[in-house]
Amino acid sequence: MNIPKNLLYTEDHEWIRVEGKEAYIGITDFAQKELGDVVFVEVETLEETLDKAEAFGTIEAVKTVSDMFMPVGGTVLELNELLEDQPEIINKDPYGKGWIIKISISDASQLDELLDAAAYKALIEE
Repeated sequence: MNIPKNLLYTEDHEWIRVEGKEAYIGITDFAQKELGDVVFVEVETLEETLDKAEAFGTIEAVKTVSDMFMPVGGTVLELNELLEDQPEIINKDPYGKGWIIKISISDASQLDELLDAAAYKALIEE
């Protein structure tokens, strides 16, 4: 299981990569394996400001549809347009080209509430 140490994680299996006051968000390697083949990603929250734990979109796989939640509060700045035509990138590269949204972080102190790689690994191995 790939769990990069430079990211933070939620108990709902989202990851966040902070770059200054902005951050990229996606789903973890564990989540994409649990979902199976991703066939569609829907994000209708572009330019919206959302609270921590609020749903920012849905991800559809062959088996199921799941909501995706904000790890921290912020404004959705950008969607990964590659996912429109190639949602399966999430299965192949969930931490790289498979990022889902880019946000502007509204409260950086919320990052302290997220899991580091070791804590996330412990969570999924329970």
